[in-house]
Amino acid sequence: MSGPVLFQPIGLKDLTLPNRIVVAPMCQYSAVDGRMTDWHLIHLGSLALSGAGLLTIEATAVLPEGRITYGDVGLWDDQTEGAMHRVLEGVRSASDVRIAIQLAHAGRKASCEVPWKGGGHIPPDATNGWQTVAPSDAPFQSTDHAPMALDREGMVRVRDAFVASARRAAALGIDAVQLHGAHGYLLHQFLSPLSNRRDDAYGGSLENRMRFPLEVFDAVREAFTGGPVSVRVSGTDWVEGGWDVEQTIAFAKALEGRGCDAIHVSSGGLSPRQAIPVAPGYQVPLARAVKRETTMPVVAVGLITGFEQAEAIVATGDADMIALARTILYDPRWPWHAAAHLGGHVKAPNQYLRCQPRTHKDLFEV
Repeated sequence: MSGPVLFQPIGLKDLTLPNRIVVAPMCQYSAVDGRMTDWHLIHLGSLALSGAGLLTIEATAVLPEGRITYGDVGLWDDQTEGAMHRVLEGVRSASDVRIAIQLAHAGRKASCEVPWKGGGHIPPDATNGWQTVAPSDAPFQSTDHAPMALDREGMVRVRDAFVASARRAAALGIDAVQLHGAHGYLLHQFLSPLSNRRDDAYGGSLENRMRFPLEVFDAVREAFTGGPVSVRVSGTDWVEGGWDVEQTIAFAKALEGRGCDAIHVSSGGLSPRQAIPVAPGYQVPLARAVKRETTMPVVAVGLITGFEQAEAIVATGDADMIALARTILYDPRWPWHAAAHLGGHVKAPNQYLRCQPRTHKDLFEV
């Protein structure tokens, strides 16, 4: 096909996306008892008109204690499902964008204040706080209240909660599910030797540390039969002796063998000792490494802001798709502008067609 690769379609299982641009999941910390609010309708509604190929709902807790903050979105009961249904109805009334949801459990990084109030850990005996759980009883920060190490019964409860949330997502007509295995949250905590200090079948060797995340994936893959299931991973902890790209590749291969439909490669978040070399596209080499060793679609993310930069990532094969977070919050029409710059096409609402610049007469699809 001619034209920019960024605006060529791509298939994920039976789902076809019109382009390679993904709106990454971005926590808004604006829910009430896990229930979406009008803010989510406005936020997701705006991004649904961006021209991106896939819109991802923010990290959605599968259990109340799995929330990062008391303001996190959840999908664990009829009330949280009903609130999400209301928001999705509004979004779908104005856009046919494909919608994914990121299902998550924060583990030891749960029970925190919202970012604009400092984001610090809230102990279980304080307002808006609760007891956290993790693979081991090691806290994220030494000053945090220690998490409770999950026993097998607790692990089964978490796994089954992921399954139940995936089924609710299917009932809501959501097109794809992503499991959050990155940024220091529960599944990542099982993967990394820095946070997983278990001496049973779920700790120690790489095979053992991957066991629970793979169990969760298998269960969700079986439950969510209507569309793709992907995983977001941290390609490295950016800490010596922690999770690294070689282990990420091994995990990616195991996921691919179990029917994973895509992998989204981010990094960091597990340890306050991380030393991240932040620069434009700093995580792309991690995506490239995974791409070289697997055949499933790979999503790159992290300080991708330029149109030519994004096109180069997919055109050279470093990744199959790019994901935008802060970039698309700052410029909610970034895909329009990228298409105009690169010579691609995007879909726009009929109500907005009159804004097409004369210099880009073929920008909007008809």
